[in-house]
Amino acid sequence: MNNVLEVKNISKSFKDYSSEWARVFSWFGLNAKPLEEHHILKHISFNIAPGEAVGIVGQNGAGKSTLLKIITGTLKPSEGYIHINGRISAILELGMGFHPDLTGRQNVYHSAGLMGFTHEQIDAVMNDIEEFAEIGEYFDQPVRTYSSGMQMRVAFGVATMYRPEMLIVDEALSVGDAYFQHKSFERIREFQEKGTTLLIVSHDRGAIQAICDRAILIEKGAIIKDGDPEVVMDFYNALIAEKENSTVKQLEKEDGKIETISGTGEATVEEIGIYDVNGGMVEFIGVGDPIELRIKVKVHKDIESLVLGYGIKDRLGQVMYGTNTWHTNQVLQNVKKNEIYNFTLSFPVNFGVGSYSIQTALVDKDTHLTANYEWKDLALVFNVINIDKTHFAGCNWNEPKIEVKKWE
Repeated sequence: MNNVLEVKNISKSFKDYSSEWARVFSWFGLNAKPLEEHHILKHISFNIAPGEAVGIVGQNGAGKSTLLKIITGTLKPSEGYIHINGRISAILELGMGFHPDLTGRQNVYHSAGLMGFTHEQIDAVMNDIEEFAEIGEYFDQPVRTYSSGMQMRVAFGVATMYRPEMLIVDEALSVGDAYFQHKSFERIREFQEKGTTLLIVSHDRGAIQAICDRAILIEKGAIIKDGDPEVVMDFYNALIAEKENSTVKQLEKEDGKIETISGTGEATVEEIGIYDVNGGMVEFIGVGDPIELRIKVKVHKDIESLVLGYGIKDRLGQVMYGTNTWHTNQVLQNVKKNEIYNFTLSFPVNFGVGSYSIQTALVDKDTHLTANYEWKDLALVFNVINIDKTHFAGCNWNEPKIEVKKWE
């Protein structure tokens, strides 16, 4: 089966010339060398199969938005080519294509017309778009009076008024309110179930891992990671924390999972384990059972402050719960080389049935962005099973007391 999207050796650079005449001469192949050339994308290649959901991640300035503009045809590449099978709908920069003096309704006709839809096709879904956007009388007011969230509602309604072969969504959804974000992602999932191919750019780890089959990490205009969303997002988080003397490495564990470790190494986790009420190490835990998570940390260099953080992730890599000793007011001050600390975290396992992993972080403050001594994903894997609780669905055990009374 043919790919929906083929991106082959795409590069993009912007050139600064000494004058506009020198720029014009360059168009005709005359020898007009630029003063400076900025390389935004460097030999990007990947394919997306029908029905596949792919996330694009990377730090600001990595080249993500430039790549999407090239894919959608609003920008030409300096090198390489794009091949597309089917119709693409895209939501890129907020309000792109909207005229501020036109009403929302008029902009729907304008934008959808540019997408190739006839007036009759637009009429057929106009009421659906208006209902989906939920902006009331503003739908017939000038767009310049809209908030960014209202613009997003109309733009998303236009892009999804007919199910495309491929839907591209940039960070634009992040401006919407929580209600509309849920509503938008529900429509995205509906399209996905019906076979629409998705290409999503987001910094939201949860969204990438919940929706995407695959993630691509772009750094300084080049692809540096392409694969399982959890593995890529772990590497991305480690990359964000990476400082001058730190390292990022990924190791394959015995079960085939990829463990990501980063940090400068002043302190490291030496041992980690889960223990039951009898003091025995366990891997399988009953829903709601009390446990102790024991973490042994060794200090390799004198440091002013040491904070232990941990998170519990589900099998998709989404964090179920996380905190650190900064927030619990238990920061260790002026720790010395070769000192060893044992941390014991006691809590009930109020999670749903499934496989979970522990991530650990040794830092200096409330986040890993100022000093990342060690960040370790998949430090420990455990399983939750239902032994004696009423059957339930979901990732959280929160059993209610239910009263039923006959109304009289």
